[in-house]
Amino acid sequence: MEPGNQTRVSEFILLGLSDETEMQPLLFGLFLSMYLVTFIGNLLIILAIIIDSHLHTPMYFFLSNLSFADICFISSTVPKMLLNIQMQNKVITYEGCITQMYFFMLFGGLDNFLLAVMAYDRFVAICHPLHYTVIMNPKFCGLLLLISWLLTLLDSLLHSLMLLRLSFCTELEIPHFFCEFNQVVQLACSDTFLNDLVMYFATGLVGVIPLTGILFSYTKIVSSILRISSAKGKYKAFTTCGSHLSVVSLFYGTGLGVYLSSAATQNSMASTMASVMYTVATPMLNPFIYNLRNKDIKQALKKIFS
Repeated sequence: MEPGNQTRVSEFILLGLSDETEMQPLLFGLFLSMYLVTFIGNLLIILAIIIDSHLHTPMYFFLSNLSFADICFISSTVPKMLLNIQMQNKVITYEGCITQMYFFMLFGGLDNFLLAVMAYDRFVAICHPLHYTVIMNPKFCGLLLLISWLLTLLDSLLHSLMLLRLSFCTELEIPHFFCEFNQVVQLACSDTFLNDLVMYFATGLVGVIPLTGILFSYTKIVSSILRISSAKGKYKAFTTCGSHLSVVSLFYGTGLGVYLSSAATQNSMASTMASVMYTVATPMLNPFIYNLRNKDIKQALKKIFS
């Protein structure tokens, strides 16, 4: 974008999902319900894992962290949207926008790495069952979690610092319900080449590397399962990673939908709706996937309510 009319930005305008006044109560009720379901569902999984000693295993340790990341992920966007609808105010401060993007990228990236770590955990459990407890010891699990946090912290911090160097024009409307990185960068008057370069590098780090790890793990898992002679043994091996595979498919499927919709069309509404699936629907559905497909979680939840 060519420089012109540059100014010190103090706030942005979030256009949201709809300008129609009669739609606002419906959107408020819908997103409030989805947020509460997500928050309570993931919180119950965390509590079930903490309370039930049978769930104090590497797989459920990472699952509890994934549930925590999902709560924080949706909390980085939806509460501000609900507040704006309630107050009938679409403004978000410059500092608030940078902060929102930081936490959105932090917990979105953390989801990526945790899913990759969980895939590795299933790979060890199925392909090297006799060495599972030795390999996935508490110290190593803690190290994997620490590395996931550090990489995503550095990635989101780098993006935020790169945004601070940009200057913006008087056109400050974001066609979204939250401060989405690409949308904000497009509003800049200054040169964004370096930001684009960093974004592609970060996508490779936070997106491609974990996805490669997941694909490698499941290639080995499928190969190992096919070598099992009995149908019962194959089914038992598959059920141990069925829930995780469903979550991975949902997370990367909706993420790919966001990317393709923003790249293939100029229709901001199509891109926004794809983002809703990625930022809201995915964290909301994860607890249902693990609850419906996992007997251990079901039993632990029964203990909480009994």
